[in-house]
Amino acid sequence: MGSSGGGNTLDLLSIGRSGVDVYPLQTGVGLEDVTSFGKFLGGSPTNVAVAASRLGNRSAVITGVGEDPFGRFVRREMRRLGVSDEYVARNANFNTPVTFCEIFPPDDFPLYFYREPSAPDLQLTPDDIPDEAVANAKVFWLSVTGLSQEPSREAHHYALDLRNGSGWTIADLDYRPMFWENEEIAHAEVERMLSKVNVAIGNKDECRIAVGETEPDRAADALLERGVDIAVVKQGPLGTLAKTKEERIVVPVTPVEVCNGLGAGDSFGGSFSHALLQGWDLPKALQFASTAGAIVASRLECSTAMATEVEILHKIKNHPETTPVIEKR
Repeated sequence: MGSSGGGNTLDLLSIGRSGVDVYPLQTGVGLEDVTSFGKFLGGSPTNVAVAASRLGNRSAVITGVGEDPFGRFVRREMRRLGVSDEYVARNANFNTPVTFCEIFPPDDFPLYFYREPSAPDLQLTPDDIPDEAVANAKVFWLSVTGLSQEPSREAHHYALDLRNGSGWTIADLDYRPMFWENEEIAHAEVERMLSKVNVAIGNKDECRIAVGETEPDRAADALLERGVDIAVVKQGPLGTLAKTKEERIVVPVTPVEVCNGLGAGDSFGGSFSHALLQGWDLPKALQFASTAGAIVASRLECSTAMATEVEILHKIKNHPETTPVIEKR
């Protein structure tokens, strides 16, 4: 039985990873040769909440941290960036995870996760879920990484069952093989989850794990067949494809000089959630999210790099070539 959670209705509530990103301050250099690093708040669902907060939304994260200095940093930095830490569990048995990356622009950004033998966010149980906050949040965001292990898997399904068709429930198909026992288990768990969400977002390989398809149109159709209302397939330099039962939308990529592409997807997610909260139509929401992702890809860090609405709309105005292409189905 989860806790009740109080306060006003959240615009966005996410669940899943949090930790510390330790990113090199030199690009084009392997970790063995890096001499200086920056320390940033990290974890994909946490970054999504930061992006939503940067755009003026009331956001929070259900996650876990260790009883250690990095755990204190995570909670403090969340608050500094406008995200509530009310639902952050503290776990004395596991360290707050740390993630390193290498930066080889424009498209090579290896990640190294230090989350063994487990991470506090994967130790979440239904008792850590704030029932009322989950049920009432306007947007509830999850990453499939949280389905990779128990007890987090049970906690995620407990939260999803509280939604009961209310608001937007969005699944980031963020598949990372190092968190899973094998692809077969990942496919089964992601497919089980899809019936409980109304938006799914992923790249081609993540769609392969979710529905066994990599061709973008077939992948989007397969996601719709699983019950989602909006299927979004990110295609890198080919832009973003989205489908509903009524529309097929393609948003061309926003041209930027890429510095670090790792935060782009989280920026996309928080900005897309913001657009839905504003009631914008789907083409406008996708263009806004795609542009926000491009802006963050042009910056070094993730959480502290999230764009403001003014920055995003200015970028859109200067790049009319990113106007969505819409086909009725």
